Amino acid sequence: MKKILVLCLLLLLTGCAKAPAETETIPESRLVVYTSHKEAVYRPIIREFEERTGIWVELVTGGSYELLERLEAEQTAPKADVMFGGGVESLESYRHLFQALRCQQWGTISQDFRQPEDDWTPFSALPLVLIYNPKLVDPARLTGWEDLTRPEFRGKIAFASPTRSASSFTAVVTVLRACGEDTLTALAENLAGCQLDSSGEVLTAVADGEALVGITLEETALQRIAAGSNLGLVYPKEGTSCVPDGTAVVAGAPHPENARAFLDFTLSREVQQLLGSQFFRRSVREDVTVPDSLPALEELALVSYDPRWASENREEILEKWEKAVKEG
Repeated sequence: MKKILVLCLLLLLTGCAKAPAETETIPESRLVVYTSHKEAVYRPIIREFEERTGIWVELVTGGSYELLERLEAEQTAPKADVMFGGGVESLESYRHLFQALRCQQWGTISQDFRQPEDDWTPFSALPLVLIYNPKLVDPARLTGWEDLTRPEFRGKIAFASPTRSASSFTAVVTVLRACGEDTLTALAENLAGCQLDSSGEVLTAVADGEALVGITLEETALQRIAAGSNLGLVYPKEGTSCVPDGTAVVAGAPHPENARAFLDFTLSREVQQLLGSQFFRRSVREDVTVPDSLPALEELALVSYDPRWASENREEILEKWEKAVKEG
């Protein structure tokens, strides 16, 4: 009997308990979530939502663009209820797939992150940063975007392709807004044709010394540093962006009320406080303070960033970027 109790406890703690079969679960108690978040982020949030509501969540994971293209293919017969994650530029590009819906907590969202049409709801605020290997790079040599065009960094910049990574596309637009097209072109050429397949590879490449410097999100860098990776972090002096990722309810969602409940839950004070205490992320709520380990946004140089403009000009921006990378 003791062994059986221990086994059951282990199953509960590891999340390996068997999900109820379709026939065992009434349709009204289900929710299908497509998410591009890392498991460390979505897992505790999903579990808490299930426990509080009794709604069983079916998860489909993948990259932002991969999941959005899947939603596009399913548009005439939607299977998903919610898209959880993805930079808001990518959500803007596919906003025709989503239902305009204002969550109950809308009034608590910072003015900087609100979306007037409510096609999506911000989840967390994500500044971009530069990272470097402190064993190989003098911190004085990396203060901003312009430094990435130096000859010493040619072919040694870790950067994921913006056609694959939503955060990399945000970085391309951020450099464009902060420094102009000439600097963006010089940066693309200085990659020497080297672009990574995913943003997760950026931190590993820099920490292992395969690259000297890299471009990534603040929360990703801070997580790796906390885990012991040998990395330094810089907020670009010319200015960086703080673009949120978001949550959106799929138009024609099979379980619309459950989708609304989940949307409200992601913006609840409890979840938003969890962002800073566990995930090194910034809340989009005005009444949730920034963790002491992070500088306040007011202390950072921030560029003006319009997600809709970035979305509408995405193809033209990427075309110029890829051309410059090839010329480099």
